[in-house]
Amino acid sequence: MRTGNPRGLPHAAGVKLSRLSGNIVDLHTRRIYPGTVEWRDGRITRLLAEPGKRYAHFIAPGFVDAHIHIESSMLPPAEFARWAVVHGTVATVSDPHEIANVLGVPGVDYMARDGRRTPFKFNFGAPSCVPATTFETAGAALDARTVARLLARPEIKYLSEVMNFPGVLARDPSLMAMIAAAKQLGKPVDGHAPGLRGKAASRYAAAGITTDHECFTLPEALDKLKAGMKILIREGSAARNFAALAPLLKTHPDRCMFSCDDLHPDLLMVRHLDEHVRRAIVSGADLFDVLRCASVNPVEHYRLDVGLLRVGDPADFIVFEGWENLKVRRTYLRGELVARDGRSRLPRQPSKKPNNFKAQPRNAAEFVVPCRGADLLRPQSAEKKGRSKSAPLQLSIIEAINGQLITRHLRLPARVVGGAVVADPKRDILKIAVINRYGASPGRSETNVRITNIGREVAVGFIKGFGLKEGAIASSVAHDSHNIVAVGVDDASLCAAVNLVIKHRGGISVVGRGKRAVLPLPIAGLMSDADGRTVARRYTALDAAAKKLGSKLDAPFMTLSFMALLVIPDLKLSDRGLFSATQWGFVPVVES
Repeated sequence: MRTGNPRGLPHAAGVKLSRLSGNIVDLHTRRIYPGTVEWRDGRITRLLAEPGKRYAHFIAPGFVDAHIHIESSMLPPAEFARWAVVHGTVATVSDPHEIANVLGVPGVDYMARDGRRTPFKFNFGAPSCVPATTFETAGAALDARTVARLLARPEIKYLSEVMNFPGVLARDPSLMAMIAAAKQLGKPVDGHAPGLRGKAASRYAAAGITTDHECFTLPEALDKLKAGMKILIREGSAARNFAALAPLLKTHPDRCMFSCDDLHPDLLMVRHLDEHVRRAIVSGADLFDVLRCASVNPVEHYRLDVGLLRVGDPADFIVFEGWENLKVRRTYLRGELVARDGRSRLPRQPSKKPNNFKAQPRNAAEFVVPCRGADLLRPQSAEKKGRSKSAPLQLSIIEAINGQLITRHLRLPARVVGGAVVADPKRDILKIAVINRYGASPGRSETNVRITNIGREVAVGFIKGFGLKEGAIASSVAHDSHNIVAVGVDDASLCAAVNLVIKHRGGISVVGRGKRAVLPLPIAGLMSDADGRTVARRYTALDAAAKKLGSKLDAPFMTLSFMALLVIPDLKLSDRGLFSATQWGFVPVVES
């Protein structure tokens, strides 16, 4: 059988007929039969039934991730493809808004160009929320006209997740113009509305939103299904909603798809959508329904040029063994073998390194939260209500939740030492800081300066749930504007972790126990130019180091990266201050 490929593989595809026998999984007629798949020039020419034959392996359409940010793998598209094919993934529906928030349209162009260097089928969208809100500093801004121009490109398949759901509910003219442009071109519109229920969900869907990947409870998903949306069942590194949403595979399989959303390199080395499929089958869902969620449903919804094992289709398929312990043995793209027995056959290709990183080194004094800031925040009516000036200061605290992107808004007494509000590791109350990486002054109002209790360069708040007992961690992967975000137990550690990231113009870092370590991310401060296994190994070492400092989170760096994503409830921190998505505005860090 030929295994060449005209795009990055050893040999060019010719006119020779190729064939492969096995148990053919026909997802359209919902039957499995022994037979042979024949293809020529990358397209299937015949499917031959062979009654009486017996095979141990199965042939099925390849998997399609219905919503993923390639940047979160910390690998550029060509390198991501090398490892995704090992797990039977042949295509992704990819939102490039991470790099777009850093570089704008050139970032989208970079992802598309890099992806075209492989036979893997990347399907990029036009980012709808760059920046996600006006309450943070981003590296670029895409207006409705720019988004419409992107949508007009044939290679742009959809309007990427519309994250500003309050704006949609209010029928913001700019957002509605983007949605209208997509609808006029017949391209789907992706949603992003965590926690939206009932009439609000219906109004959101009525604007033209077709999907949602942010459901974290079954009732929420059912509300959105009732409103006409399709549900992407997500299981990534930080957000893990499969268990909560798995019942939909038995009740609404025709309106479900699978998504990893954000998957760090350590997990990409061991799983992708193959894990969704295994878990779904173990849950008792119908075999055909499960495989349709992993392939047919996204292909049909997004109108993708991805084969579904039919005559005339591109020869994109997988060979696997077992069901509950499904193991992908081979992956084919356009008829060429791209992975076999856990090894990728796609070649390693060096990537270019565009970036936008202007932050300068910080000093520890910039992370101090002085008590005098509370005087500015104390309501003028406090004395009239009989409050004493010596009453304990109260902190608005972000509570991070393991396995979720949502947070809670806590109010707890502050710990004051030497005239400053400090972290309290015994209560798991740590400092969180966000530093503008783009160099330009964010132009904050006096109100916002008071809210952060800090100057114009470093925003500081408090967070619970990370569990660090010493040291700090930092990252330039901070959704979605990708400023620098850090969590630590003291100002010196915070500053040191942040400065490691600044020194390398992007990366993730750990400081503590007398050691300092960093994984540089020179591509937009989001991705590495190293080999995928090397990136995964170094990431795993940093993850372990964070856990040795006390973190109990499954994925501390992935969780950290979402602590600046203002559109996910409730409390988050931007470079401009502490923000409540529920109130849709800034809130004080310290109150008396």
